[in-house]
Amino acid sequence: MHELFSIKIEVIYGLSIRGINVLYIDSVTDAVFRTRFSYSSMGEAPQFVLYEHAVGYSLLRVKEFEDIGLMIPEVEQSVSDVQKFCSIVKLEAFEPFKNTEAALENCNAVSEGLVHQDLLNFLDANLPKKKKKKVILGVGDQKLASSISEAIEGLKCPYSGVVQEILRGVRVHFRHIAADLPHHSLYKAQLSLGHSYSRGRVKFDVHRVDNMVIQSIALLDQLDKDINLFGMRIREWYSYHFPELYKLLPDQYQYVRCACAIMNRKNVDESTFEKIKEIVEDEDKAKEIIEAAKTSMGMEISELDLLNIDRFGNRVASLTEYRQQLHTYIKERMSSCAPSLSALIGEQVGARLISHAGSLTNLAKYPASTVQILGAEKALFRALKTRSNTPKYGLLFHSTFIGRAAQKNKGRISRFLANKCAVASRIDCFSEVPVPTYGEFLKQQVEDRLKYFETGEIPKKNIEVMKEASEVAEGVKIKVLKKRKKAAKKAKAAEEEQNKNKSESEKVVFVLLQIRNYAWGKLDQTVENESDDETEPTKKRRVENVADEKAADEKSEKKKKKNKDKDGQAEEKETTKSAETSVVDEIPQERSGEDGGDKKKKKKKKRDEAVEEANKSIEESNSTQEVTSEKKKKKKKKKEADN
Repeated sequence: MHELFSIKIEVIYGLSIRGINVLYIDSVTDAVFRTRFSYSSMGEAPQFVLYEHAVGYSLLRVKEFEDIGLMIPEVEQSVSDVQKFCSIVKLEAFEPFKNTEAALENCNAVSEGLVHQDLLNFLDANLPKKKKKKVILGVGDQKLASSISEAIEGLKCPYSGVVQEILRGVRVHFRHIAADLPHHSLYKAQLSLGHSYSRGRVKFDVHRVDNMVIQSIALLDQLDKDINLFGMRIREWYSYHFPELYKLLPDQYQYVRCACAIMNRKNVDESTFEKIKEIVEDEDKAKEIIEAAKTSMGMEISELDLLNIDRFGNRVASLTEYRQQLHTYIKERMSSCAPSLSALIGEQVGARLISHAGSLTNLAKYPASTVQILGAEKALFRALKTRSNTPKYGLLFHSTFIGRAAQKNKGRISRFLANKCAVASRIDCFSEVPVPTYGEFLKQQVEDRLKYFETGEIPKKNIEVMKEASEVAEGVKIKVLKKRKKAAKKAKAAEEEQNKNKSESEKVVFVLLQIRNYAWGKLDQTVENESDDETEPTKKRRVENVADEKAADEKSEKKKKKNKDKDGQAEEKETTKSAETSVVDEIPQERSGEDGGDKKKKKKKKRDEAVEEANKSIEESNSTQEVTSEKKKKKKKKKEADN
């Protein structure tokens, strides 16, 4: 019986899922327990399952069956068996991503529960079109399942129960299921996509990064110390020359600027009075400073000392101005990172709490008792060591509420304020669109608690205040989202305009390059034509020279027959000279023609042919000269014999 039972379990493996309690025995036949899965709690089993991988989308077909294995450990462990799992789930279709950018886009869309166009095209192409209303597609994510069902009408997309168990097996055995696919480096693809996705998520919401708040509040505290130290130093330094100014201007920034404006008190005039009036923003105070400068009992200081005081004072004034800019920056950062916390206790105290906790997430995890004594750890451990009273407050002491409370109520209001700070930090940390509304209502609760301690007036209940705050916050969130959409549209329009201008400039550059290339091509063509025109006269000259040469040869031969031996010898010399000169003339003419043309090889051949012809003509003339000289010798011999 146990063997038959185990065989039955192997056949129906794959749909044994956690969380299914509606199972019952249908009948007992041949000692085989047949169990039927009740769809009253889970709905129908999926026919297809969508699996998103780093290399592409996979559509898996699940065999239809009714029986299901019991919830026993043996069935759950059988997921590791590849053969059993592949007999139930088979790969129907697969579409790889085009490149890493497309993979990252699809991954971002799936993580946000949106249907990318690639996924929609993949499902339209591979799901059966005739029976689309009867098709059940299992999806691993709830938001993505609802988005797919909205995009494709009539398609059912369950996301829990059986689907999760099938996807668990697919993740384990995907290498074996996708064995025929050309993607062998699956691990590298997952690693690359993981790095890209993580980098994008870190850069996704820049405004909610609390690291900048931590660094800026630390810099603000350091600047306060430095400005205080430098201000005291310049007060002591300049008081040797003008000691009365110390009492007239207690504000450090105004003192430094007035000291830089006055410098030598003996040179005070109307222009100095206008500068001091602009700094102090009080005419009477400016007149007092001018009169005190004229009747001061300070010592004389050299110009070099005054120059150093002026330089140092300008540095202190610039540091003070930068401190004000940094404070404004912290306000803006806190309003976008933790608006409820900053609305409750102020930007600086909230930023110090975040800095002391390490991050906004860590602060949200702290209980109210820990938030209450943040910043007073030394006093706490000293009290625990000496078994004395523990501190009532830490960084929260700098908030206005504890200062306004009576001495006997400081501990109570500190505990209440810490509770509200913990609530505000959690709202800021885990809200998709953080708004300052909750912080304003929580601040009003603290105010009401202060009144209760003073007058005994009972405040509203917390649940009523939170309901009212949530209603108001919904309207504020809608306005914030509208503003973000407008800002995103403006940024997108600006980017498109920039890309358009860039493309237009690229087109202009391309046209200019085409025009330049066209002009250079025309120039090259004109140069070739000129070179061809230059070579044509050289050919004519060469032909004319050859014709003249032949005519000269004929004339010389006729004269040789008529004249005597002396005349014949002279003519022979002339013909040799004319032949040599013609060869010499032809060679430079050919060289001049060669310089103008681009086809050097052809011209070289022609030049060699001309030289060969000239050599042949010289050889022929030499042979004729030899023949004529022999005839003349014979004639001489005959004449001598006759005589």
